[in-house]
Amino acid sequence: MGWLSMPLSSMHPHSTPKAYLDAQLTYERVIDEPAEAEGEGGPLPSRKGLRVIASSCLRNKVYYAAVAPTTDGVDGPVFAVVCLVRWNPRAKDGYVFAYKDMDETAGPNEAECPERILALLSPTENHSALQWRRRCIRNLARPTAKLEDGMRIRFASPIKFTDGYEGQEFFVRKRGRKTALAISEHGSARYRVTNMARMAFSVVPQTKVHRTVF
Repeated sequence: MGWLSMPLSSMHPHSTPKAYLDAQLTYERVIDEPAEAEGEGGPLPSRKGLRVIASSCLRNKVYYAAVAPTTDGVDGPVFAVVCLVRWNPRAKDGYVFAYKDMDETAGPNEAECPERILALLSPTENHSALQWRRRCIRNLARPTAKLEDGMRIRFASPIKFTDGYEGQEFFVRKRGRKTALAISEHGSARYRVTNMARMAFSVVPQTKVHRTVF
């Protein structure tokens, strides 16, 4: 399936990608089954749908969800849904949100599903889904990098923020337990990235000029 784009008005009453996708993946419909039994009445229509059990939209770029198919209110095996997300509230053309959805059997490239969501998934024998789950588990097990104040880092790919800015190199700003990013060495911290220490980035060497003492 390709990308589906929309203005903010089409997301109403939802104002975030996560809220909109949660609603899209939670529904119930009446399915008219053909009558198979003779006599009066026949089988009643069944109610089928989907239910989001838990979800996360990391950095407003990738949405992960544990989803259960439902039949007459009873949940079936829980599987994972992954949606690529484009979110730009200041888009000049007005199309602030776009997404592309798939399930785990499609073997998504994105494999940073949070542990709390993986833990909710039912056992599966689908090879692609199993491979994807293993990649997610390996990424969770990857040691986090130590971020130090003033460090200059370069992400593996550019990151786009909700104000429209897109960049790949930033300076780390540490304030107690909080970590933020600045776009210049002496600039103020303007951006936050969820799970930043687990993302793929490299440290950019900086030349330090020391004052000469006579």
